[in-house]
Amino acid sequence: MQAFTQHQGLVVPIDRAHVDTDAIIPKQFLKSIARTGFGPNLFDEWRYLDRGEPGQDPASRRPNPEFVLNQPRYQGASVLLARANFGCGSSREHAPWAIQQYGIRALIAPSFADIFFNNCFKNGLLPVVLPAEVVDRLFSETLASPGYALSIDLQDQVVITPSGQRHTFEVEPFRKHCLLHGLDEIGLTLAHRSEIETFQAARLAAKPWLRKELAQ
Repeated sequence: MQAFTQHQGLVVPIDRAHVDTDAIIPKQFLKSIARTGFGPNLFDEWRYLDRGEPGQDPASRRPNPEFVLNQPRYQGASVLLARANFGCGSSREHAPWAIQQYGIRALIAPSFADIFFNNCFKNGLLPVVLPAEVVDRLFSETLASPGYALSIDLQDQVVITPSGQRHTFEVEPFRKHCLLHGLDEIGLTLAHRSEIETFQAARLAAKPWLRKELAQ
């Protein structure tokens, strides 16, 4: 998993509350569990004027010029600014996959749905919760200033605006540790590889007949 320490990126505003996971990545794209290739279908039903299907070449689609992801000023954005209860609905992990594969590294909102919030951390995304009035101000500044970018420092737990305003945020220490070191659940397990190997060796020495069973 890609570590997150500090990030500065262009902000794209999704000015809708209660954005559910079906809007983030529609159901027809859930057939694959390969964890790749979902970026072109992020917000698919809002992003395109025609219905998309898995494996379809995005170049063959008709982009919706009114949707923010298709507007030139937001190309290359890596910080997503959202409204309350972002990521509600079903628990599909494809939602953070699609967001990450589009190029987003951090999300900022007044609140997130619990399962989506947890899935973000498991996939190297940083969901930042800030007060609603601060998020309102960030929306206003983003819309008023093309090229608006934010700096996010996970170690210090602070979001810094172009004018130098600092907004602190909370993050649970264990999740912070995992993001700072790029550790997903597999990575956490492998961090104890030597202890695991020592245990396995001692177990096989005490019960040598297990070698035959393990080989089957």
